[in-house]
Amino acid sequence: MRNEPKFSFLLMQNPNRYDLPKGHIEAGEDELTCALRELHEETGIPASAVDLDPDFRFTDNYQTSYKRYGGRKVDKTVVIFLGWLKEAVSVTVSEHSHFTWIDWQPPHGIQSKTIDPLLQAVERYFAEDSARMLNTKMRKS
Repeated sequence: MRNEPKFSFLLMQNPNRYDLPKGHIEAGEDELTCALRELHEETGIPASAVDLDPDFRFTDNYQTSYKRYGGRKVDKTVVIFLGWLKEAVSVTVSEHSHFTWIDWQPPHGIQSKTIDPLLQAVERYFAEDSARMLNTKMRKS
């Protein structure tokens, strides 16, 4: 996500769908290391340009077919973290045809499988965070 020039989020584009930077954990990696490596590989955005929100983690489980498994369906778990750009960056796609920054204007209706549930979780997280900040401010008054 970024705050400038507008509050918006990054999506990768393939010819017929939107996607997120993601991939498989390599030997010796944890989820965060994998997420930052995949972000860099697929967008050119270095880990040093991103602050990860330590309190947000979204998980999606589904079945998909893989060519490398002979088209057999396998269970897949995707873990998504919320990252904030610390500075302006140039995005360079490597595994997608294009990318787009989408203004944050919920509710979003982009892709019913992973993207929309993720954005709904982010919206709830922002609402809960705003409520926590308001309650803290009221207690101090």
